[in-house]
Amino acid sequence: MSNAFESIKQGLQEAISHAQGDVSHLRTHRPRAIDVKAVRNKTGMTQEQFAARFGFSTPTLRHWERGDRTPRGPALILLNVIKRNPQAVIDALL
Repeated sequence: MSNAFESIKQGLQEAISHAQGDVSHLRTHRPRAIDVKAVRNKTGMTQEQFAARFGFSTPTLRHWERGDRTPRGPALILLNVIKRNPQAVIDALL
């Protein structure tokens, strides 16, 4: 059989397993909780600058910094990347 067929066959078998509830072969990534204010302070930006630069609303950023809410999903992932390498994110958004 061709490589393409084997690849498609494997993908279909994995999809069937997943649909049946077998998640043993999956790797789950859980982003770390983050101190949003510390990340912002590291960049040297004001709340308004940080929110505008990275696409958050200023009120949401304020809630995160006060601890009223916690970032989740893609926002949490983005904040973790900003924490590690803010310039890479800035460059990617230009």
